[in-house]
Amino acid sequence: MNAPTLKVPNRAATFARWSALHGEAEVRGIVKGWLTISFTLCLPLAKTRVTPNILSMAGVLASFILVPFSLSWWGLLFLALSILFDGIDGTLAIMTGKDSIRGAMLDSICDRVSELFWLIAFYRLGAPVWVIGTAWVAAFTQEYARARIAGLGEYQIDIVTIAERPVRAAFLCVAMVAYLVHIPVVTAVAWLWLIFQVISLMMVARSGFKRLS
Repeated sequence: MNAPTLKVPNRAATFARWSALHGEAEVRGIVKGWLTISFTLCLPLAKTRVTPNILSMAGVLASFILVPFSLSWWGLLFLALSILFDGIDGTLAIMTGKDSIRGAMLDSICDRVSELFWLIAFYRLGAPVWVIGTAWVAAFTQEYARARIAGLGEYQIDIVTIAERPVRAAFLCVAMVAYLVHIPVVTAVAWLWLIFQVISLMMVARSGFKRLS
């Protein structure tokens, strides 16, 4: 099924195109709630010269600025901006008809770079480098496997794991807040992220092998 052409920003059309671009995934529950918020935030942006690629790169910039502010409350703001920009760039692309393979590739690259800065911020909080490093590698492998398996035969892996990108940001957020209020659980949070991330990688691998077989 071809993705419907979107000429004028319209919520129903945006949802339909999002679904078509994600293997006919149903728009309901949390996904519908987020897309509704994202659509609302993108409405004014769709009338400006702000492009999805600008938002993707703004997310990287916010993540970069997060690093020196990771030991202060300002860090939470830049983390929020990072995940927000990443969350709405795809919606803006759909609304303005600018979704493309090139844009998707840039978005993926920006996501991985942003998460590298998140890793550095986590390290500055005092998390064991090998724990968060292993978790980051697992997250990177998860996203690479998802893209690679899909590319092998245009199979759409639409499984939602327990450690998608917003969840990774949530682990960092919890660690930052714990550090700021002097609760010594940063290492425990890092371990929890590692466990979640390994399970998530296994979920994607299992789903991919099943689809390809």
